[in-house]
Amino acid sequence: MKCPACHHKDTNVVDSRMNAEGTSIRRRRECLKCAKRFTTHEYVEQVSLMVIKRDGRRQPYDRSRIIGGLLKACEKRPVSVEQIENMAVDIERVIQKKYDREVPSTAIGEQIMERLYGIDEVAYVRFASVYRQFRDVSHFMKEIQVILEKDKGKKK
Repeated sequence: MKCPACHHKDTNVVDSRMNAEGTSIRRRRECLKCAKRFTTHEYVEQVSLMVIKRDGRRQPYDRSRIIGGLLKACEKRPVSVEQIENMAVDIERVIQKKYDREVPSTAIGEQIMERLYGIDEVAYVRFASVYRQFRDVSHFMKEIQVILEKDKGKKK
């Protein structure tokens, strides 16, 4: 594994941990040249999924797109990077279990929204505003009303 700082090829693994689901291994590494520490993640390579976009285009599934969307939605919110990575792993596991070769982008979006709602409602509304293409304030208000009604149901 190349060091991201000095590009030296020799590194030592300092620590290895499996995630809770047992689907990936997180490794802390240290460069033997510059002593910089960095983290890598090891995953089992799955059969490549194709994502079917709303307009019918197909593109290869890319976990980093899910993480990027989650990071934007959770920006300046009390959501850790570990929580975001765990959400991405959960979403990936669900879609791989449910879909064989192709997955609609809408199925991925709904999975993201479901998880965001349980973690941070502000991040949920942020993501929903882009995902559901809110056109004006009334769309925001309707989504917030849904959240308030669900919260009211939880408190009873």
